[in-house]
Amino acid sequence: MTKFKREFDFDENIIETVAYNVIKYRKINKITQEQLAVDVGVSPEFIRKFESTKGSEGLALITLYKISIVLNTSIEKFFEPINSNDQ
Repeated sequence: MTKFKREFDFDENIIETVAYNVIKYRKINKITQEQLAVDVGVSPEFIRKFESTKGSEGLALITLYKISIVLNTSIEKFFEPINSNDQ
């Protein structure tokens, strides 16, 4: 069986996209960073850092799952490309 390198178009800015969408849906739901942190079980500083550094701090999948529940937003919405009209 021959194995070869397949080509994929990975979004190199996916974490920034997720951070942007967390901010977007948090604001749509009128939830503060502090309230989101309490509801998800992380520190407010963690949410501030994640949002302000556009995700360079990273985010565990379980945390993103909890954020999706708190924001009543399906998890795939956080992976939607940033719309230039939204910025």
